[in-house]
Amino acid sequence: MEIERKFLIQRLPEHLDAYPFQLLEQAYLCTEPVVRIRRSDDSYTLTYKSKGLMSREEYNLPLTFESYEHLKKKADGNIIRKKRYRIPLPDELTIELDLFDPPFEGLILAEVEFTSEEQARAFLPPEWFGEEVTWSTEYHNSTLSQRPVS
Repeated sequence: MEIERKFLIQRLPEHLDAYPFQLLEQAYLCTEPVVRIRRSDDSYTLTYKSKGLMSREEYNLPLTFESYEHLKKKADGNIIRKKRYRIPLPDELTIELDLFDPPFEGLILAEVEFTSEEQARAFLPPEWFGEEVTWSTEYHNSTLSQRPVS
């Protein structure tokens, strides 16, 4: 089960370069249900996600580089590339701060994953977080993969 809240970010936190990051590339084979492939540095996964906003089922399976590249050719829509920073919070929580590459350059999203819905509802975001978009599918990566770009 994945339980997360998502926020738009208008200004970056101080000392961002002090935090670890990963380079992510992900492509969608299907958006209903969500079937995604992802490269995270030199690691490859196939993910299934059920419908949902704050909470949804998620299953991950490992892929090889070769299987990832084979499936990427079958992607439907935009391939998403982003830099993900991992910023620790109290209570063993982590902010995953995504800075998107073109065609979504300028989009910055923060996600925080929780162990329970109660913990998610009680979360008070840092002051530098912007509008919460947890309850909208507009900023799901699967939605962005289908967005027309010029």
